[in-house]
Formats: sequence, structure tokens, C-alpha cells
Amino acid sequence: MSRPSSAPRRGVRRGLSVVSAAVGVALVAAGCSSAGGPAPAADYEAAPSDLSASITYGVWDQAQVAAIDANLEGFAELYPDIDVSVNVTPYADYFTKLQTQASSDSLPDLFWLNGPNFQLYASNGKIEPVTGAVEAGDIDTGDYPEALVDLYSLDDVQYGVPKDMDTIGVWVNEALFEQAGVPLPEADWTWDDFQETAATISEALASEGAYGGAGGMDGQTTYYDTIFQAGGEVVADDGTASGYGTPEAEEGLQFWTDLIASGGSPSIQQLTDTPADQWFTSGKLAMYWGGSWLNAAVSDSPVSATTDVLPLPAGEEQATVIHGVSNVVAASSENKQAAQALQVYLASEEAQQQQGDLGAVIPAFTGTQQGFVDSAPDRDLQVFLDAVDYAVPLPVSKNAAAWNALENADLPGAFSGDEPVAEVASSLGERMTALLEKE
Repeated sequence: MSRPSSAPRRGVRRGLSVVSAAVGVALVAAGCSSAGGPAPAADYEAAPSDLSASITYGVWDQAQVAAIDANLEGFAELYPDIDVSVNVTPYADYFTKLQTQASSDSLPDLFWLNGPNFQLYASNGKIEPVTGAVEAGDIDTGDYPEALVDLYSLDDVQYGVPKDMDTIGVWVNEALFEQAGVPLPEADWTWDDFQETAATISEALASEGAYGGAGGMDGQTTYYDTIFQAGGEVVADDGTASGYGTPEAEEGLQFWTDLIASGGSPSIQQLTDTPADQWFTSGKLAMYWGGSWLNAAVSDSPVSATTDVLPLPAGEEQATVIHGVSNVVAASSENKQAAQALQVYLASEEAQQQQGDLGAVIPAFTGTQQGFVDSAPDRDLQVFLDAVDYAVPLPVSKNAAAWNALENADLPGAFSGDEPVAEVASSLGERMTALLEKE
């Protein structure tokens, strides 16, 4: 699911820790909520070409730095006197650091923000609306997928547009399939096909310490997808209730419990010590449910030459999470005009095309995605674009960090088999609904 790197990506990307949830609460207490008040004014004036400033750009994905540097070369041709320092913080620490900076009004001038965290920052007045640039014609939100544009709007105020988009597919290591003597699945495969294939490969390659598949605690790339594929939901449409306490959600969670119980996946403890994407890029995992953002990391890994992509297997229906990371400007920035100039440039067709051509991510700008597909011709990256047709937005809310923390605390017990899935799902649903009702 910027998910989906989103994390993703991004991912997602993508799960939040109890620590970051606690810091998020501190941010709410320290912030000045705009909920119910007048819309923030659009503080924007296009930067002159001779503007001189030094700004910081906060990101979390080292694999995208080469594409960012290429973008900054183009930006420097327009604004030679704006110096940009790119600060990369690993995703595991990114939001803890960011929320600490927000509480002291020391955020990077421009930084990445994902869907689960957006409403927290926007409602506390920590990021600058993008409406001024839109009204000036410097950004056209119609150039991006509507669902992702809406993700970065709160109370009818637009705060950003997605810099990229991501969906989820199954990355496969063909060499491990061959070594295990297992044929590659067909694109129209099912949950049962995946489970059987994963268990068979794990058994065949046990002496190598390799596995057929992997679960994990990244909802965007794992259990959100299976919940949607089972016909369930994570957050109700009106945003006031959890979908966890339903048979469909239980079925989506049970998929991962069964995978681990069969030996088709490393244990939750093993996946805590070493995330699933690292198992895959190190050649110890045959199938990885991962986002389109993984393309750059795979290309730089030992498994690059033997990697392909398949659509997610279908449950009751076909579904994948869609998400996209946004560039946002800190409301406290002392160089806001320069930061907005970079925000506008990175949203341009030129910069987005360059992102796609370098294969780091799928750019969000409509018509620029083919370069991403062509960046790795030996892999079927078209899978990720085709998935948009059956994609479901990443589930978020104003204080998503709070219930993300509940997921991270409760679900490992269900996935490990230590606690019944039905009991965990029911309890999680009740407590998550209580949190949503307070938003």
C-alpha cells in the first residue's frame, strides 16, 4: 500500500510504532487545531528566479535519492541560488523525528508526508496549504489521480498533491522457484495457490534457510490487502468505526496466520528482526508482497536478474491498496517561498517524468508512468499500473497513528498463533472504534 519509500510506501512506508503514536498525541496537544475554524489563508507568491535561500528537504527512502538529485539539477537551472539539502531518515525513525520537530516548529522546509499522518499535521496547522499555487495555475490537481489528491485535502483545503503513487504486487525470485522445482504461478492465481506454493518452496529449501513467502506487520503490503480481498474494510466509510470485528476482516487476518503456521513464512519474530523486503533482496524469499517502490532496491540487489512481478492472488475479490506520498511545506519555514518553489517544481510534468524514467517510483502525474514500466524491461512492472483498476485507498483517519499502534501491539499475537484471530480482531475492532469516535 507510499505505502508504499509509500511504504511504503511507502511505504508505505508504513506501520507506526507506539512511540510515534505517543509523540503524535503530544503534537495534538501542542498544536493549534484548525478543525471547525476558518480555512487557512493561502500564503503564496511565485519565487523570482534570483531568489537566494538555503532549504532542507526531508525524505525517508535512500533508494530514491538518485532520482531526487536528478530533479534538483533541473530545479537548479531555474533557481541557481536556492541551495537544497536532502535529509534522509530511515522510515523506522522518520515520523518519530518528524513529530518531535513539529512540536518545536523545526520541521524541514519541505518534507514527505504520507496518508496516515497527513490529517494530524494539517489539523494542527503544521503544514502550508497548496491552494495558493493551485489558484496561481502553478499546480493543476487535475493532473493527478483524484483519490490521491483527495487524500491530502482536509476540510476542503488542499495541502499537497502526491509526488508518486504505489500499488502492491507479488515480487518473485524465479531462481528460488527453479531451485525448489516449483513452476511460477499464473497471473490469475488464488489465495490457495499462494499458500500451497509458499509451503512447498519453504519445505524444499529448508536446508538453505529460504522461505516461499512472508507475512509481517506492514498492513499496506499484507493484511489490509487481504481484508479488502475478503470483502472487508479497515475503517468504515463514515470514518467512525473499525471494520476489524467482522468475519471478512478475520478471514483477511487468518490468511497470514495460516501462512506462518504452515511454515510458508518466517515467524513474526524473525520478520521483526529482519523485515520481509530484506529477506527478498538477500535471496532468501521466493515471494514478497511488496509495493512498486521496491523496484529501485531490487535493481540494486543480488536478485535483480532473476526477479519478476505478479498480481496479488485473489480472495473473494481482487484488490490492492493504493497510496501516494506527498511533498508538503512546513508552515513554520523561514524560507517558505523557496520551499514552495521546490514543491511546485517537483509536482511538474518534467520532474515527474524524470522520476518515472529513473524507475524509483511510479510518478503520480498522469501520462508520465510509462518510463517507470520501461525502466526494468525484464520485469512486468505494468502489473502495478493495471492494479489501479481494482485498487482501494489506504485506510487513514485524523489520528491513524493511535490505531496503527493498536495493530502493531495486538496483531503479532494473532499471526504467531498465540492468540485466536477472532478474539484479537474483535478486541482490536472495539478499541479502534473508540478511538475513531473521539476524532
